[in-house]
Amino acid sequence: MIPLDTAALRAATPGTRHARHFNAAGAALPSEATLGTVIEHLRLEARIGGYEAAEAAKDRFENVYTLAGRLLGADPADIALMESATVAWHRLLDALPLRPGDRILASASSYVSSALHLFQLRDTRGIEIEVLPCGPDGAVDLEALETALLRPAALVTVAHVPTSSALIEPVAEIGALTRAAGVPLLLDATQSLGQLPVHAVALGCDMVVGTGRKFLRGPRGTGLLYVSPAMREKLRPPHPDVRGAVWNSTDGFELAAGARRFETWETSHALRLGLGTALGEALDLGVEAIHRHTTGLADRLRSALSDIAGVRLTDPPAGGGAIVTFVVDGEQPVATVRRLRSAGVHLTQVPASHGRWDLQRRGLDAVVRASVHVYNDPEDVQTLIDTVGRKTSAPASPALLTAGPRADVIVVGAGVHGASAAWHLAQRGTNVVQLEQFADGHVQGSSHAHIRMIRRAYPNPVWDELVDRAYLAWAELSAAAGTRLLTTTGGIYARPAADGTPGLRGPGVETVDAARAAGIFPGLRLGTEFSAVYDPAAGVLDAAATMRSLRELALANGVDRRTGCRVESWAADGGGVTVRTADGVLRADRLVIAAGPWTGSLVPALAAHLNVVRIVNIHIGASDPAAVSAPQLGPFSVEVPGVGLLYGLPAFDGSAMKIGLDHGPADDPSRPQTPVTAAEAAELMALARRFLPAADGDVVDSVSCRYTMAPRNRFALGALPETPQVLVAAACSGHGFKFGPAIGAALADLALGKQRPDLDFLAPGLLGEE
Repeated sequence: MIPLDTAALRAATPGTRHARHFNAAGAALPSEATLGTVIEHLRLEARIGGYEAAEAAKDRFENVYTLAGRLLGADPADIALMESATVAWHRLLDALPLRPGDRILASASSYVSSALHLFQLRDTRGIEIEVLPCGPDGAVDLEALETALLRPAALVTVAHVPTSSALIEPVAEIGALTRAAGVPLLLDATQSLGQLPVHAVALGCDMVVGTGRKFLRGPRGTGLLYVSPAMREKLRPPHPDVRGAVWNSTDGFELAAGARRFETWETSHALRLGLGTALGEALDLGVEAIHRHTTGLADRLRSALSDIAGVRLTDPPAGGGAIVTFVVDGEQPVATVRRLRSAGVHLTQVPASHGRWDLQRRGLDAVVRASVHVYNDPEDVQTLIDTVGRKTSAPASPALLTAGPRADVIVVGAGVHGASAAWHLAQRGTNVVQLEQFADGHVQGSSHAHIRMIRRAYPNPVWDELVDRAYLAWAELSAAAGTRLLTTTGGIYARPAADGTPGLRGPGVETVDAARAAGIFPGLRLGTEFSAVYDPAAGVLDAAATMRSLRELALANGVDRRTGCRVESWAADGGGVTVRTADGVLRADRLVIAAGPWTGSLVPALAAHLNVVRIVNIHIGASDPAAVSAPQLGPFSVEVPGVGLLYGLPAFDGSAMKIGLDHGPADDPSRPQTPVTAAEAAELMALARRFLPAADGDVVDSVSCRYTMAPRNRFALGALPETPQVLVAAACSGHGFKFGPAIGAALADLALGKQRPDLDFLAPGLLGEE
């Protein structure tokens, strides 16, 4: 037996680059091919139309039924494609000719949605529900089932593998008993399709339901059902649809011959084609080979967890396969999941309300569930074991996190500057490890949210070269990412006309009065008491796409990204550095600290000059969205006497227009970010009513972030004076995102020994000077 090529499977699964995924029983990671199939068909629909795309993909769509039939050992005519296993269950149960008093025998392993539907049938159609007893091994008690079948029953339904444990029900033995009694068997194979062989006919199943998103690795929103030809004749779908029936006379219709009578016309063709790709991959690997691989990993995990003090396995004796459930003493399962997820290990918890007939019977309020798949390897499993054990055992001796003894560069922080630095360094062949204390997509710093502003207008010519480099760097990043990240709209920046101090200036920037400003941006209302400058090069940056692109580019170039890894300290180590984290110790030749609001704790020499403040933004709706979109409105700022600097961005790419003030109260980055308050939103709304007449709607979204302010709004960018092997990019004072890719390139230059005299004015050693 040839083992699976796990390395190749991981390389073909994008999600393995982001975290260690142990939630295949929830939603497995799809392959690049499955993802590509879905996206390709959506693009085809956008290009030629949905009906036309369906016609073009007709043969591939039909092949999905063939593949599903192969998986279940059934004829394709006996397969229907569904939106989920629950939908498939409903279609079959509702088609049964149930009468008051009919008995349905259900396993204790039944899923919550199945139980809820049975309760509804009991209340509306008068059926009787009998939960089958379990034997000592936790599976259905076969003798009790045989006895129950001595009386007439309408149906036996069993979950092959439950949501709440690794139990594997003895389906073949159950099927033999139901066949002998002449009672239909409905198998819920939601948690077994893809990890266990499921041959519907050989197992004696009359009906099978399953989902695509779990061990089949298909897209969410896909499922399937099998119904035998004999059983099909006993069922009558209560809601026929044009997909499953023909209107063949003025007062009648005829059901489709096969299982497709249970389908509906409207569905996602892209998702079902993606399911086809996933089915093909599973069949090419072989379900038996998948089962051997996943069972081997799960057995290793189960054995190791049983040796950790304070960890209790909760799987019944009849458990096996790819799932392992457990609890940690003194820690709620939801807290265990949260702790592991913050360390980049993804699994889930199952509350009793999702499997009450099982978990309540065993006295469990909830369990932690880990589930492996073909893209998991022994290193993944060991990381899970170590992370679970960290709660209950003494800290292990620090160990290197990387495969080698030393990295070239460690980058601390995965905001726009850290992410840009990691990408630029890796592009140049550098071995980079990137450490981020939070999970990807967190909202604790200042690089989240959808859009940002860019402008050439700056008050001091010393910034001009860096601004030029920023525009070039955005063009480079956009080309590398294959998407437009900067949209030029022009921008207006206003201040009181009576203010005699110099304002913004720059290449191509012109001074305009209120009337001219209104002609450029009708959506912005400035009184005659304001003067302004117009910057035709200003624009909107797609911040969300930027962060996504930088992450993908870093991974594609080999950056070893470690999310959920908090840096505790660092120290000079000869000509290099040693970095201590909560997970171990790393060593490198160079260290780049781009830690945003947390810079002060990592670089105490700068802490006295850094001031972390809370900034809030709101997005405001408009009755006429065009009036607050380019070209009617672009990026702007207004220095409002007695208030401060109001800034804003137009509605962009589905987001409502955004405004904020560039100052706020002191904030503590050690505490979680809090939502925008009603008072904060009200202050901004009052300013919007004054300056933005077309923003006449309500607050539709809000976001809070943190600025790290420094004297004169300068950055700290470069080497630390006492430890030149350590570089910082910090204190960006609310205007650093626009320089993100350029700062990343600068950090890469400096880390690799290139001189950058254009950045001398931002040297960290000058931060406190006047």
